[in-house]
Amino acid sequence: MNKQPKETTTDINSLRNNHRSSQSRFLEGTNLTPHPHSPTHASFDSFPMASRDLAESLLPGGGGGASSASHEDYEERAYDSDDKVSISISDSDADEDGAAPSRPAFSWRKLWRFTGPGFLMCIAFLDPGNLEGDLQAGAAAGYQLLWLLLWATVMGALMQLLSARLGVATGKHLAELCREEYPTWATRLLWVMTELALVGADIQEVIGSAIAIKILSGGIVPLWGGVIITALDCFIFLFLENYGVRKLEAFFAVLIATMAVSFAVMFGETKPSGKELLIGLVVPKLSSKTIKQAVGIVGCIIMPHNVFLHSALVQSRKIDTNKKSRVQEAVYYYNIESILALIVSFFINICVTTVFAKGFYGSEQADSIGLENAGQYLQEKYGTAFFPILYIWAIGLLASGQSSTITGTYAGQFVMGGFLNLRMKKWLRAMITRSFAIIPTMIVALFFDTEDPTMDILNEGLNVLQSIQIPFALIPLITLVSKEQVMGSFVVGPITKVISWIVTVFLMLINGYLILSFYMIDVRGALLRSSLCVVLVLYLTFIVYLIVRNTSLYSRLCSSVPKSS
Repeated sequence: MNKQPKETTTDINSLRNNHRSSQSRFLEGTNLTPHPHSPTHASFDSFPMASRDLAESLLPGGGGGASSASHEDYEERAYDSDDKVSISISDSDADEDGAAPSRPAFSWRKLWRFTGPGFLMCIAFLDPGNLEGDLQAGAAAGYQLLWLLLWATVMGALMQLLSARLGVATGKHLAELCREEYPTWATRLLWVMTELALVGADIQEVIGSAIAIKILSGGIVPLWGGVIITALDCFIFLFLENYGVRKLEAFFAVLIATMAVSFAVMFGETKPSGKELLIGLVVPKLSSKTIKQAVGIVGCIIMPHNVFLHSALVQSRKIDTNKKSRVQEAVYYYNIESILALIVSFFINICVTTVFAKGFYGSEQADSIGLENAGQYLQEKYGTAFFPILYIWAIGLLASGQSSTITGTYAGQFVMGGFLNLRMKKWLRAMITRSFAIIPTMIVALFFDTEDPTMDILNEGLNVLQSIQIPFALIPLITLVSKEQVMGSFVVGPITKVISWIVTVFLMLINGYLILSFYMIDVRGALLRSSLCVVLVLYLTFIVYLIVRNTSLYSRLCSSVPKSS
C-alpha cells in the first residue's frame, strides 16, 4: 500500500526530468532558455528530495556514474541545495496560482538573511589596484577627481545590480547563461577572455598582499615569500565555506571592517579639508594632466570577473524562482544590501584618496608614489612613535589583498564551472584557478623589483589586460537581462536598457583611451605593433558580433546564407 504511490511519483519524476532534459536540448538549439516563470517550465525541483534522488539514480549514469549520458545531462550549479542559506518565509506569503505577485512588508530580519553577497562583491571595489588608483589620483590631482570616483561607483553599482537581478530571476549565473546563449566557439572565447582578466587582477592583488606582508615583517619576508603565503592562506580561508556560506561571509565582513577602520584612522589623523572634499564631490574638474589618473579610477572600479561573481553569489540563498513574489522580494533585498556595501566601499576609497590628496598633492613624491613606498611616505610625514601609520597602511593593504585574492579564486571557480560545465570537486577547481594566477605572479615577484620603473609598465599592461575584457562581461549581461525568454517578467525596461548601453559604451571609450595610450607609449617595434593591429581587428570583430547577434539584422544575414545540403 505504501510503496505504490512512491513508485508512481518516481516514474512521474523520471519522465518529467527526461522531458526537461530534452526540452533544454531543443531550446539550446533554438537559442532560447526556459524561464521559471514560463508555463512550459517543468518544476522538477519542487518535487520531494527523496523522490528526486531516486529518479536521478534511475537515469543513465545516475547515482554518481561517469557515463557520457549523465555527463550530458549534468549542469553546473554555483551552490548545492544543502549549502544554500534558508530565507524564512511563511506559507501565508506564498503566491496563489494566477495571483498578482506582491512583495511582503520590509523586514530587517530578512535583510540580514540576504546580507552577504553584496559585501563579497564590493571587495573588487577595494582591491590593491583600486587603492593604488586612489592614492595616485589623490597625489596627482588632489580632490579634483572625487566626483569621478562617485560616478564610477554609481556606474559600477548599476552593472552589479543587473548582475544580481539576472542571477535571482533565472536561478543561474552569468557564465552558465552565456554557455546556453552562445555557440560553443563564442563560449570558449568568452571563457578565455574572462580568465585573462582574472589572471591580470589576481597578479595585482597577490602582489599587493605580498607588499603588505613585506612591510609588516620589517622586510624579512621577501616579495616572493609573500606570494607563497598569500597563495596558501587563500586556500585556508576558502576552507571556511565547508562550515557554511555565512561563516565565509562573516570572515569577509571582518576584512572589510579592518580596511574601514585602518583607512578611517588615517583619515582622522591626517585631517583632510572637508570643504575641498565636498567641492571635489559635486564640482566636476578634469585637466589634461590628470586624464591618466581619471582613466585609472574608472578602469579600476569596473572589474569583469566581478560581474560574473555577483550573479553566482546571489545563488547562495534558497529562493523559489517559480514564485514571482519570492524573486521580487530577493531582488529588492539584494538591491538594498548591494547599495549599502558599495556605500562602505566608496567611503573607504574616499578616505584613501583624500589622505594622499592632503599629504602629497603638489609635492615631489607625487610622481613616484605607489603601493610599496606609500606607507613609508606616510610614516615620514605623519608617523610618530605612538602612531605608526606605516603599519596601519600595511594592515589595510593586507586586508584588501587577502579579501580580493579569495574572491578572485571564488570567481574563477564559478567562471570555469559555468562556461565549461565541468563535473569537478570544488577544491580541485580552486587549485586549478589559483594556479592560473600564482605561476605568473611568482615570475613577477622573482624577476621584478616593486620599485623598478619596469614594474609600473607591467602594472599598466595588467590594467590594459583587464580593461579590454570589460565588453565581454557587460555586453552578454545587458543582452541577457534584456531578453524576455531569459528573464520572464523581470526583464529590464527600455530606460534601464538604454542607460546600461550608454554606460557600457562610455566605459569602452574610456578603456579605449587607456589601450591607445599604452600602445603609443609602451609598445615599440614595427612587428609588434603590426601584430597588435591584427589582434585589435579580431577583438573588435568579436565585440560587434556580441552586440548585433540578437538583432534582426543578424537574423536576416543568417537566413540569407545558403544552407549546405
